[in-house]
Amino acid sequence: MARYTGPKNRLSRREGIDLGLKTVGSKAQISLLRRIGIIPGAHGVKGRRKISDYGAQLREKQKVKRMYGLLERQFRKVFERSKKWKGNTGEKLLEFLERRLDNAVYRMGLAPTRGFSRQVVTHGHVMVNGQKVSIPSYLISVGDVISLKTKALAMSPVQKLLEDKAFKSPDWIERQGPVGKIARLPVRTDVQEDINEQLIVEHYSR
Repeated sequence: MARYTGPKNRLSRREGIDLGLKTVGSKAQISLLRRIGIIPGAHGVKGRRKISDYGAQLREKQKVKRMYGLLERQFRKVFERSKKWKGNTGEKLLEFLERRLDNAVYRMGLAPTRGFSRQVVTHGHVMVNGQKVSIPSYLISVGDVISLKTKALAMSPVQKLLEDKAFKSPDWIERQGPVGKIARLPVRTDVQEDINEQLIVEHYSR
């Protein structure tokens, strides 16, 4: 299974924002926030130039692709699937990205990052309706019940998150302890990150 294995902070610095690839409050994230305005590479200290319309579209696509932890071929496949549905293609794209199992586990607050969530899924620690599912791209549906196996619940990052009483799962997920049920499909207003999905549609429509 193809995945990015390089330095994650480099990706965030390239896009100029924290993509949520590192655990909040960790040394890695603190280091990132100090250098977020510096583009990686020998000429990064010169700052960011004004970019063209194409450049803006490309950067938005790269930002969202990296945020959800997908490579180009995977992301393009999700986009092509979104085009086949009636309605707003950009909003459908975000819905499909949110419905990925690795993202759902992250949104439930059972993983500090999507990368950690993806690892938990691929290692077979996630159950959907009582059955093991080890495919991160698996699309969850209304009524699905997601839970973690005992071994995953014993992991320190997961235990710490479960102890966070202030955490609130998104409206489309009903969570009770370490178990979550998909109450409805996610909609555009459920995605709180700063994303301009129309730029992505324009990029692929060139």
